[in-house]
Amino acid sequence: MASTNQTELPSRGKYLEFGGEVKKLFPFAQDWVNLNHGSYGTMPLEIRDKFRAYQDLSEAEPDKFIRYDLGLLIDESREAVAKIVNAPTDTVVFVPNATEAVNTVFRNIKWAEDGKDVIIFFSTIYPACAKIADYMVEYFGTSRVGIHEIPLSYPLEDEDIIQQFRDAVSEIEKQGKRARICTFDVVSSNPGLVFPWEEMCKACKELGVLSMVDGAQGIGMVKLDLAAADPDFFTSNCHKWLHVPRGCAILYCPERNQGLIRTALSISHGYLPKATVRRSPLPPNTKSEFVNNFELVGTRDRSQEIVTKDAIAWRRDVCGGEDRIMAYLWDLNKKGSKYVAQELGTEVLENKKGTLTNCAMANVALPIWLGDKGAAARDGDVALPEDDAGSAHQWMMKTQKDDYRTLMPLFALGGRVWVRLSSQIYLDMKDYEYAAKVLKDLIRRVSEGEYKQ
Repeated sequence: MASTNQTELPSRGKYLEFGGEVKKLFPFAQDWVNLNHGSYGTMPLEIRDKFRAYQDLSEAEPDKFIRYDLGLLIDESREAVAKIVNAPTDTVVFVPNATEAVNTVFRNIKWAEDGKDVIIFFSTIYPACAKIADYMVEYFGTSRVGIHEIPLSYPLEDEDIIQQFRDAVSEIEKQGKRARICTFDVVSSNPGLVFPWEEMCKACKELGVLSMVDGAQGIGMVKLDLAAADPDFFTSNCHKWLHVPRGCAILYCPERNQGLIRTALSISHGYLPKATVRRSPLPPNTKSEFVNNFELVGTRDRSQEIVTKDAIAWRRDVCGGEDRIMAYLWDLNKKGSKYVAQELGTEVLENKKGTLTNCAMANVALPIWLGDKGAAARDGDVALPEDDAGSAHQWMMKTQKDDYRTLMPLFALGGRVWVRLSSQIYLDMKDYEYAAKVLKDLIRRVSEGEYKQ
């Protein structure tokens, strides 16, 4: 399928006019309503075509491409994405996804032999990243490294979260332990809301704790200034919100910490052993050891990384740039989620300052309670037996895709069921109206016990 010519795009002045008409520029099935961009992202047809062209190029002259051209093309994309996050180019490398980036950092850390190191994270951590910490404890043993999980109960103000972190570090120190590294989000996954990551970076620096920022949900939907935030390590998925093919993320490591990252997760030609000298089949270059470690890792397809620069250019030249895109996403997110909540007679998960929805995702409560109804319940709300929660959840998820041709993630929080909605440039209020209609119908069917059948 050929990419759509720019002259055919719905435009307002010089740039693309965002909304439902933009769907035709993406490779969606005609009847699919994509209300969950935050989970897997997608790419415009134009970027898909460029992506496949790079794959063809790698097959046309394999040796030339892999040995000589690949690194230069990746460098161009590293430079383009580094500008987006305001970081020096040689502090940014590509990895397949944010989870691998967090793995890479943790597997390179040398835990102190005194056994006092403790890994900190919050209860809203992405489950795969929590399991990385679990594995560190399993591999090295509880006598070498420990875990401290900070429970969060939303809604919360940003300063409350920072204080809970400070209290946790103080508690760890009272136990004679050492808070070594803390993993935290830019925008958490479930619930999907903004985390005070910049203030957390400051608190970590002040308290002598390494900051591992999981910005899997980040680049392309929130403003990122790594020079100002100055995290110790940072990652973000380009395939989530930057309109890049799946399997593409950045790992940022400031020069001061690059000596800690001795190798990529998969050790390959870029690794330089300290005890010996081994031959590399690649042409020599003047890049840093950190950059070389991530440049050629086996024969993995790197086309999604190479096309990142083209996606950034498309967002600039066709969409009007990052600020214009984010302004639309944030506005639609707030208006759309508010509309859905009003239709359901519930609420959007938000704090007093309104910072939790300063992104492209929001969480709306469903009038479905797990077990007993809460104090905020209204007449007509559904009380779902706790033993039925799992089967009802699976039924609602499957029924969305089968009967309504959409899928919105559902999760439990505070004794009730919530839904996470994602805004995007190919959506408008009509899509949120459809979301409300689907959810109301699902709620009715749950109340009638259809999930039991």
